[in-house]
Amino acid sequence: MSTDQCYLVIPASGIGSRMKAEVAKQYLMLDNGLSVLDQTLKTLLAIESIKGCVIALATNDQSFQHSPFNTHEKLLAIATGGEQRHHSVINALNDLKPHVKDSDWVLVHDAARPCVSLHDIKRLIEQVTQTDTGGLLATKVVDTIKLGDQNLTKSTVDRSNLWQAQTPQMYRFGTLLNALITADADNINITDEASAMEYIGLQSLLVESSKQNLKITTPEDLALANFYLKTNLS
Repeated sequence: MSTDQCYLVIPASGIGSRMKAEVAKQYLMLDNGLSVLDQTLKTLLAIESIKGCVIALATNDQSFQHSPFNTHEKLLAIATGGEQRHHSVINALNDLKPHVKDSDWVLVHDAARPCVSLHDIKRLIEQVTQTDTGGLLATKVVDTIKLGDQNLTKSTVDRSNLWQAQTPQMYRFGTLLNALITADADNINITDEASAMEYIGLQSLLVESSKQNLKITTPEDLALANFYLKTNLS
């Protein structure tokens, strides 16, 4: 029987400038009285198979100390946020290193996705642990996609094999850290963990999930997140 464990990394050092808010978007308050980050942590840390968590915060972060999750038993470390998202993930993985072995699984989840479904996360864990590499939550693209040149269309893109990546994205600790460090050293544009894995020649399992797992980027997204949480779609 496998003894590999699951751990969680949350990069939460961004400022979310497109929200045009006075606080970083992960600290915006939801209608249920929790911040975006706290709602995210509430969902993921409740999963029994996730044994520990590292959060990457900005060096000048003064907000998380007031979070009820600041003293959570599963919080193993607070890492220093990096210049870009993948730097924050690398820092968090390095802080996680003393607690894990290379074959353990790590789920990386955006702090600004508070509506992720427990059902989808558990299905991701169940399916990914049957693979050699890892995988991610994603939704199939259903809209017509246009390739543009400035404000003019050039062509219509075949959407039959297009997916919109979400998080969590789940990989073995040693392989993920190596992929991120390798891609970063080669100045590759790392938009998510899957792109780093692709760079070192590894494919990821796509696990279809709900569109409610939106990433809060604009004020409209915050309103939609409140709607999803109120209707308890997870």
